[in-house]
Amino acid sequence: MTLSTHVLDTSKGRPAAGVPVRLETEDGATLADGRTNEDGRITGWDLEHAGVHRLVFGTGDYLGPDAFYPQVVVAFRVADPAEHHHVPLLLSPFGYSTYRGS
Repeated sequence: MTLSTHVLDTSKGRPAAGVPVRLETEDGATLADGRTNEDGRITGWDLEHAGVHRLVFGTGDYLGPDAFYPQVVVAFRVADPAEHHHVPLLLSPFGYSTYRGS
């Protein structure tokens, strides 16, 4: 199964490039890490097991040192390891939301 993410800066109406993102297991072990590309995306990360995983977004690196949300952690459950999972993050200086994408 593969995982992708997309970070959109809703305050600017454009992708958030350069956001550090770390993929972790439920117990905190790092499976992968990287930074969003010019289109705000990371694609092609492999997930080998069902269960709970976390994406840790280093939003303070993108929003600056006074960011209200210096980090966003999104926990999600993988039920079917054969499926592709897409977890987008909509980000602004004082709020964020996420959903299961396609």
